[in-house]
Amino acid sequence: PEYRFACSQAQQYAWVEEQAPELWEEIIARVDAGGWVPVGGTWIEPDCNIPSGESLLRQFLHGQRFFEQKLGRRCLEFWNPDVFGYNGQLPQIMREGGVGRFLTQKLSWNRFNRPEHHTFTWQGIDGSEVLAHFPPADTYNAEATVAELRRNVADFKDHEHSRMSMLGFGHGDGGGGPTREMIETLLRARDLQGLPRTAMRSSDEFFEALEAGPGEPPTILGELYFEYHRGTYTTQARTKRGNRRCEVALHDAEFLATAAGGEYPRAELDGLWKLLLLNQFHDILPGSSIRLVYEDAERDLAKVEAGANAICDAALASIGTGPVNTIGFARREVARAPDGELRVVEAPPYGPGAVVAEDLVLKQHNVSLDGLVLENAYLRVELAADGTVVSVFERSSNRETLAAPGNRLELYDDRPVAFEAWDIDPFHLETRRDSPPATSWAVVLDSPLRAEVAFERSIGEASTMRQVVRLDAGSRRLEFHTRVDWHEDGKLPKVCFPLAVRAPNATYEMQYGYAERPTHYSTSHDRARYEVPGHRFADLSEHGFGAALLTDCKYGYSCYGNELRISLLRAPKSPDPEADMGRHEFAYALLPHAGGWREAGVVAEAARFNVPLRWGESVVSTQSRSFASVDDPNLVLDTIKRAEDSDALVLRLYEAHGARGTARVRVGLPFESARRANALEDAGEQLEVDGDEIVVPYRPHEIVTVVAR
Repeated sequence: PEYRFACSQAQQYAWVEEQAPELWEEIIARVDAGGWVPVGGTWIEPDCNIPSGESLLRQFLHGQRFFEQKLGRRCLEFWNPDVFGYNGQLPQIMREGGVGRFLTQKLSWNRFNRPEHHTFTWQGIDGSEVLAHFPPADTYNAEATVAELRRNVADFKDHEHSRMSMLGFGHGDGGGGPTREMIETLLRARDLQGLPRTAMRSSDEFFEALEAGPGEPPTILGELYFEYHRGTYTTQARTKRGNRRCEVALHDAEFLATAAGGEYPRAELDGLWKLLLLNQFHDILPGSSIRLVYEDAERDLAKVEAGANAICDAALASIGTGPVNTIGFARREVARAPDGELRVVEAPPYGPGAVVAEDLVLKQHNVSLDGLVLENAYLRVELAADGTVVSVFERSSNRETLAAPGNRLELYDDRPVAFEAWDIDPFHLETRRDSPPATSWAVVLDSPLRAEVAFERSIGEASTMRQVVRLDAGSRRLEFHTRVDWHEDGKLPKVCFPLAVRAPNATYEMQYGYAERPTHYSTSHDRARYEVPGHRFADLSEHGFGAALLTDCKYGYSCYGNELRISLLRAPKSPDPEADMGRHEFAYALLPHAGGWREAGVVAEAARFNVPLRWGESVVSTQSRSFASVDDPNLVLDTIKRAEDSDALVLRLYEAHGARGTARVRVGLPFESARRANALEDAGEQLEVDGDEIVVPYRPHEIVTVVAR
């Protein structure tokens, strides 16, 4: 009767309910009796490096809704023992999902710096706090032996403020659960001289006792960087690209369906989101599964993207014709219209835009191409025949961006001593060599609106690359649109930009925020961060000037000194011998800027680079208008959707720069009142409404959910 069985992941329960209804009824009975303990609160146990902030919130939204609707309870802990690092916004994301406790195990695998505590208060970058614990036995598959019980206590690092720790026992990695022998050992060890006092408890019982303990746990702030498995930021690039494209497509579908009015496709969006969330499982999206998994994942992600795009197309037919901007930043840019012609488009945040008359455009901005020199109003770019970039002169600051030729394609030997798909070992840094230069170049497009030069080259022994370097009229960024046919073994390609910038830290976008990490190897903690995760941009800035690299589907970065790099592909042979083999498409861009990355609007530029304009059936716009916008550049309006259980309008915003203030959110859809809410859409405090504007106070790094009715 003392035995408790913990089981996470709402998706597993949903499968049982659908496929084995009799077993499902047994589970419900065991939950009601207290012997079966649902844990975790998320749809699956997700990777926490690669999914977007919105995706992680949806893990809790869909997970907690399932547990509450089907089992009558919400989970109070985030149960994620086997994940490869934890971003600094997770404590706030957990709190938004109704969770104040966190259990993990993987940090004990750190290769250079073992964590100093097993029980601690984890504080997010915004100040949100959760109580964190990871079991000192260094495993979530303990066999409940006497030796493990003794070691659990002997290795525990927090005796001065805590009298207990957890031992997760049973065959958990791959299933199977505990054996009768394990349970019998624990029953006999309850109060046995020479052993720690032992009790079988639920997760809630454990954390409640931990919270009632005599001492004050230490506080750890920010990212819990995992010093291992750094290859998971890059392996299985097609799956990672599919994930990014699906997140964008679902984002667009929710906004467009909301703006179009009529019946909201809630059931379709629910199914598409859950399929995406499933594929963000921590051994799918990181790239550490077998070939069959990635055949399924690529099929699933294609289905999600197609389904979301179908919702977008139906909504666009209702909204009208012409270009539509689906992000919270205004844009003026060159885009290819449905008729195949290049146009300059101006569009407000979240709304239809208009095509700018070409004669007006050419009076203000154009781009020129002279051999391998590309110029517009903001940049003068000099390319070399070998495919590198010799110079990028940023006109507003009168500064050269590069300290040496950039867009330098490098190859590294990538043969980790273990965990091929998971790891990039530190000794790979000693094997750097330049890839062979481009074998040819040709002008692809030379128009007043866009200039493109294509380079052909080989990579390694059996791979090829075609890269189109693009500069648009009026653009502040230089783009590199790349196709690779990849057939290498044990090689890691990176692209390097040596920048004319000196700074002790580089900035990397993460979920709903950013992380600053060292550009030097002064300490063991600095040296451990030779490869780091990031989302849509990485930036290196000194006072007055800097440069960012933007990516459309890459997550592995590094910066040492002034050299900023993106990891492009990998070639592990285990557990999937075909990992990353074949054709890939991706793009990245160099964005020089005067001032720091905040003042330069790097977050907005990264969003524009990742989310193309959508178009109605024709080029001509019916009406230019914004459905929603924010008057404060620090506060980003990230998501617009309908509520889960009503037609109320849900707005998700986040503070992107570390600032404090009060913003006004203008809404172009009907509403009368507005409240704060959490990610589960539980009602919070009333917000001031002034006409069509909602007054939103915000603090540094805050995630803000507003429900308007």
